[in-house]
Amino acid sequence: MTAIFPCLRVGRPNTYYRNMTRIIAGAAGGTVLRASHTGTRPTSDRVREALFSALESAFEFEGARVLDLYAGSGALGFESLSRGAESLTLVERSGSVCRIAQRNLAALRPALGEDAQVTIVESATRSWLGTARGEFDLVFLDPPYELSNADCEADLALLAPRLSEGALVVVERSTRSGDLALPEGLRLWRRRDYGDTALHFIEPAE
Repeated sequence: MTAIFPCLRVGRPNTYYRNMTRIIAGAAGGTVLRASHTGTRPTSDRVREALFSALESAFEFEGARVLDLYAGSGALGFESLSRGAESLTLVERSGSVCRIAQRNLAALRPALGEDAQVTIVESATRSWLGTARGEFDLVFLDPPYELSNADCEADLALLAPRLSEGALVVVERSTRSGDLALPEGLRLWRRRDYGDTALHFIEPAE
């Protein structure tokens, strides 16, 4: 079942939130985000900083339509909004983690303003991609490391028709996972390894 959550107010601190990270730069730079300590694998601060440093030289955030799959608490998508993205869709199958993302959004609203378009969807990624509409300019695909390459490649095949011309997809995998066999219509632009994390930068093939 797919559910779209309304905005929630930020309540009293809860011991469920153990991991925290910060928005690196942009309008909401320095804002603390909460993340679940179970069921998700937040991108480390080191990798996130390297990722957005690479994107700054290759991608125009201003006005971008961003999709964050296996979104967790939404740190990658929210970082993009802080840097000028126009809209953000977060897809996360865990209802409790979606609620953390909603609280993060509430914390970011004063800096982002009410014009920032954010949709948080509780759904499995494959199910959502099967019925998705519209196009996206920047996509983060950050599945659990235990997800097989074949599953990741199936996600990419469903994602390909939803990419705009000049779009960029960033897939985060374990370096032990090896290379991805990209579906027709996509090609690898570059790969960067940071410790045991591999970032695959993928774009539509001409």
